[in-house]
Amino acid sequence: MVAAGQLGVLLVAGIASLFMAWTIGAGSSGSTPFAPAVGANAISVMRAGFVVGLLGFAGAVLQGANVAGTVGTGLVGGVTFTATAATILLLLAAGLVAIGVFTGYPIATAFTVTGAVVGVGLGLGGEPVWPAYIEIVALWVLVPFLGGGVAYATARVLRSDRVPERYALPPLGLLVGLLIANVPFTLLGSGPDGESIAGAIAVSFGPPVSGSIGRLGVSVLLAAGLALALAWDLRSDIEGGQRHFLLALGGLVAFSAGGSQVGLAVGPLLAALAGSSLSVTVPLVGLLVFGGLGLLVGSWTGAPRMIKAISQDYSSLGPRRSIAALIPSFAIAQTAVLLGIPVSFNEIIVSAVVGSGLAAGNAGVSKRKMGYTVLAWIGSLALALAIGYGAISAVEVAL
Repeated sequence: MVAAGQLGVLLVAGIASLFMAWTIGAGSSGSTPFAPAVGANAISVMRAGFVVGLLGFAGAVLQGANVAGTVGTGLVGGVTFTATAATILLLLAAGLVAIGVFTGYPIATAFTVTGAVVGVGLGLGGEPVWPAYIEIVALWVLVPFLGGGVAYATARVLRSDRVPERYALPPLGLLVGLLIANVPFTLLGSGPDGESIAGAIAVSFGPPVSGSIGRLGVSVLLAAGLALALAWDLRSDIEGGQRHFLLALGGLVAFSAGGSQVGLAVGPLLAALAGSSLSVTVPLVGLLVFGGLGLLVGSWTGAPRMIKAISQDYSSLGPRRSIAALIPSFAIAQTAVLLGIPVSFNEIIVSAVVGSGLAAGNAGVSKRKMGYTVLAWIGSLALALAIGYGAISAVEVAL
């Protein structure tokens, strides 16, 4: 009877995790990556939702392990999350994100999930993990300045009449190529952290190419190839090449979103399975596929509303400013994935969109919308922490 009850609670936790994945797909990971491209009229809203769902699923499976581990076991010490606790925090966080989806305000998913996990964990008697909190908050605070600042500077360069686009974009393609070459993938390499494309190619040649210098050389060659391809595309058709680069960047950000955000949905479920007394073993890759499917469905069914909100309500962007917004977003997202830090894609994209919009002299940026959004981010973190602590405390007393 006890085992059946525990299994039932785990099933409810799984449903809550799937609902959380759906809200993430409909909200942050499903709407933000292609919002600048939609704002620049490079792709339609519905097509963006379809493509971002597929790329988000791929990112979830190939890059989701680091953040899932942090969310599941790295935010609260000295306590094991039960299936009941995981269900409470997932429903709480998903409910807050769903409110943002249906009202058109992009609630920061990482804020709500982190607040819920910490609140529920402390309510169970766990201990704060201050080093992790400092690292997470530091990144959250830096994101608007780094993303917005880089987007602003890049947009100013691209908007300058002194630097033609056919000469300004290929160096940016080189930078993006260097990032792609060194992004770790779970399925590459034999270690738990995976391996990058450049690293896998270098290792396949053996010494001395497999060393640091060889990896750097492979990275430069791959990046140079991408930059040359972009330069050739721009030479034949500047507007077409610009649009192709913008859509490629949107795809890279969508992939990164899946790798980062799926951990917010399956991390608590991973902890609940580990703490269960039942002999239930689910491989991490299976949980990532499970969460990735939730992201996929969320992107296909709920993302168009938020894509419209971010692409039109925050700032009216052209192709150049959209490119300027997506480059730092991709870099920040991959840094967070590498470090295993839960980060809000809404914060990343909105900050970059506003930064690139300011390059046009403030005209396209809605200050009122931004003010409400920041308040929603802070409020969702505090609310999730407080309700999570209170809810699990009440449940523990009742039991």
